[in-house]
Amino acid sequence: MNFDDLNIPRCKNFSGYKPCYSYKNCLLNGCVNNTEHNKTGVKILIISLDAMGNVLDNTPVLHSIKRKFPVSTIYWITKNDAVKVLNNSVLIDRVFAWDDESRLILRNIDFDVMYNADKSDYACAFANEIRAESKFGFLLNEDGKIIPANKGAMYSYELGVDDYLKFRLNQKTGIRILHETFELDYANDEYEFYLNETENSFTESYKIAISYDRNNKYVGFNTGCSDLFPNKKMTVEQHIYLIKEFLKYKEIRIVLLGGREDTERNNIIFNSFGSPEKKRIINTPTDEGLRKGACYMDIADAVITGDTFGLHLAIALKKFVIVWFGLSCASEIELYGRGEKLSPENLECSPCWKKDCPHNLECISQIDLEKIVEVTLRSF
Repeated sequence: MNFDDLNIPRCKNFSGYKPCYSYKNCLLNGCVNNTEHNKTGVKILIISLDAMGNVLDNTPVLHSIKRKFPVSTIYWITKNDAVKVLNNSVLIDRVFAWDDESRLILRNIDFDVMYNADKSDYACAFANEIRAESKFGFLLNEDGKIIPANKGAMYSYELGVDDYLKFRLNQKTGIRILHETFELDYANDEYEFYLNETENSFTESYKIAISYDRNNKYVGFNTGCSDLFPNKKMTVEQHIYLIKEFLKYKEIRIVLLGGREDTERNNIIFNSFGSPEKKRIINTPTDEGLRKGACYMDIADAVITGDTFGLHLAIALKKFVIVWFGLSCASEIELYGRGEKLSPENLECSPCWKKDCPHNLECISQIDLEKIVEVTLRSF
């Protein structure tokens, strides 16, 4: 093999480290699997790092990107805890975790297009370092200030610096705004999230273990939220009240859902009921990770939740969703016609996006519990 004749295949499978196929030398004999699907094409990097819910909510842009660039290779970099959100995607060629090794690799690739969804100092600083012919989203200027990278990003940028626009005027969903930011055509695409064969088999096995009956209706309660915004959850007492109301209907079963931070809360809720009621309440494990959590949620027909990662997971799993809002913006969530949003009426301080409430959490105490029951029953 002559160094001067070295012809590196522009194929997604070729690494330059070992053969793509055993005993096949693409350098000597040409690409073994030279199809449109495997061509590198347009090289695209998506930067979406912060909050697992945001990462999942951003996945619909993948469909738009593929329509615009059918022959392309898509890389996505995200925080470590969100990597599993993107598992099994058929539209992403490679997911990078946010670490030194990944950043080193990505800095050394010449991209055609870079999309940065995040308005954070570190995401924008990294976006500055990426070599790309076109950049969309957000960058950092010479004073260390976040700035829009393109005209399409201006509306999203203004939302961040204008509370009246964000809290009172805006009626666009977050995913529509992201399409505008990236200057992509919006077609109401669904989230890109899949349970694989092993996970689906696990769900079916769990259904057998809990004596799942398709004649019953399973109401999921995503009871908690992350510690970052602790006021995105109802009180334990509100959950207990709602469950008691649902248990008046003999065909209804309750599925308690959540993450590690919700373990104690779910146990308190579960143990507040006597033995007869407990037989109709499924207290799913909360310490088995995101993917298993999705398997447990997949049991539910409808999911009751605040504006948390559990909300986005329920949307991704195409569940009927009843979601209440207090500190966050209802207008920014797309339910795809499967659910209903409940927001406090005539409450001047909502939404606010504050971590600490100076008004005795009125947005939580004013949640219309009867409405939640009514909407859920109507969904069956």
